[in-house]
Amino acid sequence: MKFGSVNVGDAQGTVLAHKLALANRVLKKGHLLTSDDIADLKAENIDDVIVAQLDDRDVGEDEAAKLLADELSSPSIEQKQAFTGRVNFYATNAGIFHADVDAINSLNRISPDITLATLNNGVFVEAGRMVATVKIIPFAVPQSVLDMVLAHTKANDSFSLTPSVPFRVGLIGTKLPSLKPSTMDKTREILINRLAVAGSALNEEMRVAHEVRELSAALRVMVNRVDIIIVFGASAITDRQDVIPAALEAAGGQVVRFGMPVDPGNLLMMGELEGKPVIGAPGCARSPAENGFDWVLQRLLAQLPVDDDFISGLGVGGLLMEITSRPQPREG
Repeated sequence: MKFGSVNVGDAQGTVLAHKLALANRVLKKGHLLTSDDIADLKAENIDDVIVAQLDDRDVGEDEAAKLLADELSSPSIEQKQAFTGRVNFYATNAGIFHADVDAINSLNRISPDITLATLNNGVFVEAGRMVATVKIIPFAVPQSVLDMVLAHTKANDSFSLTPSVPFRVGLIGTKLPSLKPSTMDKTREILINRLAVAGSALNEEMRVAHEVRELSAALRVMVNRVDIIIVFGASAITDRQDVIPAALEAAGGQVVRFGMPVDPGNLLMMGELEGKPVIGAPGCARSPAENGFDWVLQRLLAQLPVDDDFISGLGVGGLLMEITSRPQPREG
């Protein structure tokens, strides 16, 4: 491909590099100049234009972008039509987005002319959210370069989406005189909204005293009615032997992990009862702001494992925005 200024008389069939405003219309960047365009340019006494001239070894930006996008296609992710050398990808379902960092970095190092950008690996996305974009930087790329990129893409799954599935979710809230019923009501509504984004619903709710025996009995009842149990304590879990983990074990369950390297969200308990997940929610989960509880819940709703290894690996990126309503802010 050649790029630069040429005489208008020699510009037919070339690609316009910059937008040109004519008396009766605008020629956009990337426009393929026709004989009518040349006549209009001459009529306005424009002698030279900056263009890209493709040769037989070049692939135009839109065609190259589409060829790459076709190789990157993945279930539950749709691609839009190529334009100005770009193809955008969107999630067709809510779920967890996966990006192979090494594969994407390797692709982007083949040539600076061909780029792929995605969301971070492991993030939750709602249906309709853009998750990736391919952009061809110049107006065309050599076929040889495109072939190398396509060969790399065929050998690697650069990105994918694990869709969320509908689950029956149960909420158990524990009560203390210091906790207002209105706070519990608000907590329920916020949880309902969180679940709805991923296509699930709150099927059961129980409110019991903040006491091991009552909570343990509620867990045994709830486990037969739902797929996932979420416990909001009237008081935050402060120890591995506190009320919520103790009640879970008394019900016959086990604590998978207490404490996570995500802030807000440190005081989350992950447990299991009769093979079903039990989350002891941290206090910050009463707020709609993103916190560690979201990451755990979203992953469970996509049928992905939440074990000690997963939780312990959340530290990098786990420092989230401060919640102003926290009782003990990190600063000030």
